[in-house]
Amino acid sequence: MTERVVVTGLGVVSCVGNDPTAFWDALIHGRSGIGPITAFDATPFKTRIAGEVKNFAFDPKTGKRMERFTQFAVRAAEQALGQAGLLELLAQGQLNPQRVGAVVGTGIGGFPFLEAEHAKFLAKGPGKFHPLTVPIIITNMASANISIQFGLKGPNYTISNACSTGNHALISAMDCIRLGRADVMVAGGVESTISPFALDGYIQLRALSTHNDDPTTASRPFSRDRDGFVLAEGGGVLVLESLSHAQKRGAHILAEMAGGGMSADAYHITAPEESGSGAAQAMLEALKDAKLPPEAIGYINAHGTSTPLNDAIETTAIKAVFGAHAYRAPVSSIKSMVGHALGGASGIEAVACVLTLQNNLIPPTINLNDPDPALDLDYVPNTAREAKPQAVMSNAFAFGGHNGVVIFSRWA
Repeated sequence: MTERVVVTGLGVVSCVGNDPTAFWDALIHGRSGIGPITAFDATPFKTRIAGEVKNFAFDPKTGKRMERFTQFAVRAAEQALGQAGLLELLAQGQLNPQRVGAVVGTGIGGFPFLEAEHAKFLAKGPGKFHPLTVPIIITNMASANISIQFGLKGPNYTISNACSTGNHALISAMDCIRLGRADVMVAGGVESTISPFALDGYIQLRALSTHNDDPTTASRPFSRDRDGFVLAEGGGVLVLESLSHAQKRGAHILAEMAGGGMSADAYHITAPEESGSGAAQAMLEALKDAKLPPEAIGYINAHGTSTPLNDAIETTAIKAVFGAHAYRAPVSSIKSMVGHALGGASGIEAVACVLTLQNNLIPPTINLNDPDPALDLDYVPNTAREAKPQAVMSNAFAFGGHNGVVIFSRWA
């Protein structure tokens, strides 16, 4: 019999809060974390706003060999392991570290650090930039440093699939537990790539909003005048655990990770497939894996990027999967508040989904004051809503056509 997988801990770093409590408070009150870029002078750029993580402090000695995305990963993992009651067990040697692993991904890795050190290389020549540049910037350092900091000796690896990274990591971690490779997995996604070169790269793709004069309303999924996503940073991490292991140690179970689905559009490097068939396939695979009918889903956390193509195609895909139930299941995008954290996005959104089940509240899609008439689902406009969904779905669709969908269900 396949081992059931449950969630026992949450950790998050985001532009609206650096722990689950602050994060959730911002979401249910519809507070945006988007503002003018402060990390560098963005005056020359067409887009000058982002969802920057604020008031984030990390021990300088521990963090001097970590890029910012890695620091986010370690902090979120610490929160999640702490909530799960595992930090103390690990420290006391009461948990077999060889049965505890981590798969925390990032879409890009240490882009800002590479950018800064490359400038030194160009200006000063060989041997004049940080000697640890390579091990600091590579994407596997999020999972690697979680392992090092907390002594986790089980499966440890990285998935890097752009904006679907977090969901793919969660699905992979769930499979590790189901296959018996681990009892506990730390899983999710992180990103920190608010830098001049990265910003301009997305600008040149015409992917970003240019609503610079009113940053908090710039991310407006499903709106008639949406004009692109807002670049953000942060990440979300969950502790996943086999049900038998969690019950044996008397853990407080937050939710069940019921299933996940993956697919590929096989279409284009940046645009989603026009019919939404790839997104729909991933949703159907997730439902099949969770052994749930579409009608069991009481809330859909949309990918909802605020780009013209994504919001329309995702809506089409939801209708294809859910039929008449698509008009009954609330759909919202927290990217309206937290922006788009790329490889960290679906990790952050997974935390929001579990908190939805815990608190019986659905976070809103803010800035939805002028809905696109072609998009006619219930997008929970502007105000959080009381509800008690039995299961929630979270969508993530990425450049390259990588689709990842996860389902969490209520734990009685």
